[in-house]
Amino acid sequence: MKKVFFKALAKLNKVLLPSFTKQRLDVSKAKKWQLAIIGWRAYVTKNALD
Repeated sequence: MKKVFFKALAKLNKVLLPSFTKQRLDVSKAKKWQLAIIGWRAYVTKNALD
């Protein structure tokens, strides 16, 4: 159940949230909201793969 939820959430994130790797964002120069999005996407991806 948890894995299915996170897989669906990961697909939703892919559609709605910006991809900073495609924009070549330097993480050391990222703003707080950009770091929050990066962290959220990493959290969802980690849980979707487990």
